[in-house]
Amino acid sequence: MQPRPACRSFLLAALLIGAVLFAGCAAAQLSGTPRVESNRYNVLFIAVDDLRPELGCYGVDYVQTPHIDRLAQGGIVFNQHFVSVPTCGASRYALLTGRDPSNTGGMGNGAFTGGRSALKAEQLPGAQTMPELFNRSGYRTVLIGKISHTADGKNYAYNGRGDGSPELPHAWDDYATPYGPWERGWGIFFAYADGKHREDGQGHNDLMQFTVENDNDLPDGLMADNAIAKLAELKQRGEPFYMGLGFFKPHLPFVAPRQDWEAVAKWDVPPPLFPNGVESRYTNGGSGEFYRYRMDWEKSRPLALDDAMQAKRGYLACVRYTDRQVGKVLDALDELGLAQNTIVVLWGDHGWFLGEGAQWGKHSTLETALRSPLIIRAPGSVKQPGTNTQAVASSIDIYPTLIDLCQPRFTQTAEPLDGVSLLPVLAGEKDQVRDAAWSWWSGALTARSATHRFIGKRSDDGKYADIELYDLRQPNGEWINVADDQPEVVERFTR
Repeated sequence: MQPRPACRSFLLAALLIGAVLFAGCAAAQLSGTPRVESNRYNVLFIAVDDLRPELGCYGVDYVQTPHIDRLAQGGIVFNQHFVSVPTCGASRYALLTGRDPSNTGGMGNGAFTGGRSALKAEQLPGAQTMPELFNRSGYRTVLIGKISHTADGKNYAYNGRGDGSPELPHAWDDYATPYGPWERGWGIFFAYADGKHREDGQGHNDLMQFTVENDNDLPDGLMADNAIAKLAELKQRGEPFYMGLGFFKPHLPFVAPRQDWEAVAKWDVPPPLFPNGVESRYTNGGSGEFYRYRMDWEKSRPLALDDAMQAKRGYLACVRYTDRQVGKVLDALDELGLAQNTIVVLWGDHGWFLGEGAQWGKHSTLETALRSPLIIRAPGSVKQPGTNTQAVASSIDIYPTLIDLCQPRFTQTAEPLDGVSLLPVLAGEKDQVRDAAWSWWSGALTARSATHRFIGKRSDDGKYADIELYDLRQPNGEWINVADDQPEVVERFTR
């Protein structure tokens, strides 16, 4: 099961006035089903930064996420969804281009603009990204929040330097991210109350803040309100739309309304597993992103248990806040009469350690960093709404899935897509569409099958070193290296 591009070519047989048209460009990634109707559905794509699958719909009973759970009841939950790279920019680059990082070189937060992965400013014959493809199909494309790497889709650094050019060329008709008192993109991303933020030069870097009373006193609440207003506008326009809505929380710093902190304080939250660390070469290297923030306790490594629990509750309070924003937008879809012709995708850009193995953050090839939520609600296309599937899915599968579901009018892509459509899983036709999901980080590659996670470093001659294997069928199997005990499984991944 050597790592290889997951690319496959899709041939479209389209029936238009009795004539059969075939895709003539090798870069076009098209469905194998007859095209009866194009631009069939609107798309609401919700990205949630640093969201791990610690949600009610994933069987976690101590977390209250009623609105995301409601979305799940109308769609399908992918229990085994994995991102391609455990960092924001590269994970989103793989999602939006539908391409495997081994083919693009997009392995870091600068993937959209740096090196051979950089997107071209000029418009190419085929679309470079998913929202560009929908835009060129006649969809009204609206961006609110973080869908690519920057907080508003514009090229600015954390310090505000940059030219403000589109991070995704030719993708968005409407840049609709509200800034409120924070004035600019990265300000709203690292926001504290009252217009303060981590990058304002005033030394604001508290790990947690739970002081405001209202949802729209913080950026995610403003974005939910703006999404609702934009949905009303889009309905009036009467044309198909693709809205990217990217919520910031629960990304650091942990900031949410007071009510969320007070509610989570009553939850029966369990302590982190293996709080003193695990034996692995692939831990996240000291949790530097987390420990840069100011804490109300000693920055010990590992954190004392009470302190770790405070931090974990801070994260979960932000999840509760974001869940409520998702609910408001879903309510608006219903009230506007848009729910029945709008596909909703909720996606987490990677996992996140909450003290497990003495780790905080992502940046690891271990299971917790790579597994994230994926929920797809597609009216009329999900055979059994409200179910969870064990089908292995990769983030790069979402792009071809939306092509199959929506049948957009324009389907030519700049490069072949590497993902596999999940439509057969949604339709109940197949239990699995891929053998494994491959991911990359810091010189290591990892594959997740239905039962195991393999991690290793591969040399140019095809040999592997530093091999670790985790059997997810076993209790706490994601933390116990069984490579020496299961050599036959290792061989399947390396042959």
